[in-house]
Amino acid sequence: MGSTVPPEELAEAARVAEEAAGIAMRIVRAAPLGVVQEKAHAADLVTDVDRAVEREVRALVADRLPGHTVVGEEFGGVATDGPTWYCDPVDGTTNLVAGLPWTSFSLALAVGATPLVGVVADPWRDEVVLAVAGKGVTVNGRPVPGARPAHRARLSGGVLLTEWAAHRPWPGMAQLLAALADRACTVRVMGSGTLALGHVAAGRGTGAIISEFHPEDHLAAAFACAEAGLAVRDESGAQRPFPDRGGILVCAPEAADELFDVWQEALRAW
Repeated sequence: MGSTVPPEELAEAARVAEEAAGIAMRIVRAAPLGVVQEKAHAADLVTDVDRAVEREVRALVADRLPGHTVVGEEFGGVATDGPTWYCDPVDGTTNLVAGLPWTSFSLALAVGATPLVGVVADPWRDEVVLAVAGKGVTVNGRPVPGARPAHRARLSGGVLLTEWAAHRPWPGMAQLLAALADRACTVRVMGSGTLALGHVAAGRGTGAIISEFHPEDHLAAAFACAEAGLAVRDESGAQRPFPDRGGILVCAPEAADELFDVWQEALRAW
């Protein structure tokens, strides 16, 4: 099938992504958590809500786009050469269990390493960020402006979002925080890597750094950043919303070189 899909299939995929986001937000807001279980360790949690959302997404894709593959955070799957969806039903499950309203839903369609559709939904703000290849980014249907205010296009006086590596600081994180503090750049760690990237795509903050990219968690938001005209770099410095290893940086283009240098220095210093 190559690296794309026919226009009518892409349009249907965008509709499916938006519909999936609506379903996910309703379940997260209304369904009981049910059984809370540990996965890899005590800080790695899964609930009945996570599983319910992913089941609904899989059923929707199977019904509307037969032949598409789904790779999910909870039920797994293997990507194919054809259209593959990557889904994290609840990014920030620890927050959800704790009663903190900072979680998100993530769903992205890609063919190979080429993302085509991405949706990030914030159930607590009733907000949907949607990106479609060649069509830019919308927030609740409104286009995201291309230009940013000056204070969101620089590190000094700006805000940078990042996330823990699970429940621990990632290698180089302390050095990054110190270097950004020296530049009077404030850092936020809120508990959802998807939302960290997604807010930057929506025009907020200066940038974000995620220490280890996972397509189920991050592809939708990283693709939205790329469609919004932001720098989206892997650890080699290449513009790549779907890196095959390592971390990812998204940033206003005006500050991207400075932030990339700070990130790399932090990684080398660790």
